[in-house]
Amino acid sequence: MRRVALILLLWVWAAAAHAHKPSDSYLGLSVEGNRIAGQWDIALRDLDFAVGLDADGNGEITWGEVRAKHREITAYALARLVIAVDGAACPISVKEHLIDNHSDGAYEVIRFDVDCPAVPQILSVKYTLFFDVDPQHRGLLRVEDQNGTHTAVFSPEHETWALENHAPALGRQFRDFFRTGVWHIWTGFDHILFLCALLLPAVVELRDGRWHAVATFRQAFLGVVGIVTAFTIAHSITLSLAVLGFIALPSRLIESTIAASVIIAASNNLWPLIEKRLWVVAFLFGLVHGLGFANVLTDLALPKTALAVSLVSFNLGVEAGQLAIVAAFLPLAYLSRRSWLYPRLAVGVGSLSIVAVASIWLIERSLDVNII
Repeated sequence: MRRVALILLLWVWAAAAHAHKPSDSYLGLSVEGNRIAGQWDIALRDLDFAVGLDADGNGEITWGEVRAKHREITAYALARLVIAVDGAACPISVKEHLIDNHSDGAYEVIRFDVDCPAVPQILSVKYTLFFDVDPQHRGLLRVEDQNGTHTAVFSPEHETWALENHAPALGRQFRDFFRTGVWHIWTGFDHILFLCALLLPAVVELRDGRWHAVATFRQAFLGVVGIVTAFTIAHSITLSLAVLGFIALPSRLIESTIAASVIIAASNNLWPLIEKRLWVVAFLFGLVHGLGFANVLTDLALPKTALAVSLVSFNLGVEAGQLAIVAAFLPLAYLSRRSWLYPRLAVGVGSLSIVAVASIWLIERSLDVNII
């Protein structure tokens, strides 16, 4: 029982410091003959941590502060990117610096040309940006050539990518975005805490105003299956619609609503209003969580031909990561359910802690301020 409570409280403690979308950058390459044009979008908040953009320390990064650091940004970024043709590294020359807004904030945009000696038979990219300071960072690659669009995801475990004879590596693309989906749910503390809030009462039931242990594992398991299935169907619907361009809502609204959903789900454990059919809650709020998942793929701006594989594999990765969390949680919770501490510590203190953390998220996201 104490293990369950300790694990949950550790998750809550870690979540308080990770209220926003994980660190990503977006690298696009366009190949025409021996000419390669590139664009690299890097979050200002990440560059501020690495090279220090906020000169006056007021918490706001201005265009003047970014412009004053263009040389340092270029040196820092290009030292961590190697584009090679047939095994030989090609010189990279920066053309301009811009600022663009993504779903999660402002990004530095570096546009550059790559000087290649010949038409590439083997095009390779080595990417190590931020890996030394943030192992959770991911670089999302999009390469366009005469044969279509190719994608990949860079991580500390996968720093290199190669395209040989312009052949699309669909297997690698599937694996990359599957891993990204798993990583996204495992680092998405708001999604995890929402699930935990719904799963905590899965091994107990409310009778006469008090929590009692469920009689069988089957009863708990069926309740969890209903919740997870509803959440999966709901976020798969909105993830697909958002990535395909049918839904577009402001990121602040989405993230604020996700935080509110966590508060409502956890509060229901403390002051139960919905005792049965928690799958309905999971489905309704799962629709909003799907819009949060979509940010990774919508910011990459993939064409529909490359989007199908990425969307399916990313969504399957999210489901696999989600099932791993449930598989780790449910047996421990079930074995602890008869302890008198479970409803007090896990359900009571755990839910109260989740409400506290999600309330901080809601304030930060709705008012665009930093509390922690």
